[in-house]
Amino acid sequence: MAEAHEIEEHVHHAQDPFDKIVAGSMAFIAALLAIVSVLGQHYNTEVLLDQQQASDEWAFYQAKNIRRYSAQIGRDMLGQLKAAPDQLAVYTKDMARYESDMKEEKEKAEEFQKERDKAEGKARRFHTGEVALEIGIVLSSLAILTKRRAFFIGGACAAVAGFAYAATGFV
Repeated sequence: MAEAHEIEEHVHHAQDPFDKIVAGSMAFIAALLAIVSVLGQHYNTEVLLDQQQASDEWAFYQAKNIRRYSAQIGRDMLGQLKAAPDQLAVYTKDMARYESDMKEEKEKAEEFQKERDKAEGKARRFHTGEVALEIGIVLSSLAILTKRRAFFIGGACAAVAGFAYAATGFV
């Protein structure tokens, strides 16, 4: 944000009409850069949260699997000891319940992973757009220093391309 303020000061101090146009464009590009940067960070945070939730679900999945396995061992041991069928049924029922729970946990974990992947793609688009906008500012700065329109045109093109690419993060 300080960068945008500094650029605005350059707009007021510029004497040459070309410098004023370029400095004004730089201020606009800097504002777009700030927006794109914030959005990129937002989606990075979503990536981290979705990954954490997926990891939690996979941990629940593993816990259910351990419980299922423990119930299986209990059932098998009671079977070897010729236990009553109703005692065996308790462990068999537990095994079935844990297997069902495991399916649910797996589906939840996979859904969080899909959400993470979507957010990661969006974050990548915003960050790539951010780089192009920064290149636009650098080229525009060179235009003011060298008084060459080619740098300004290149900076404007980089900024437009960066913003357009970042905008695809909303898709």
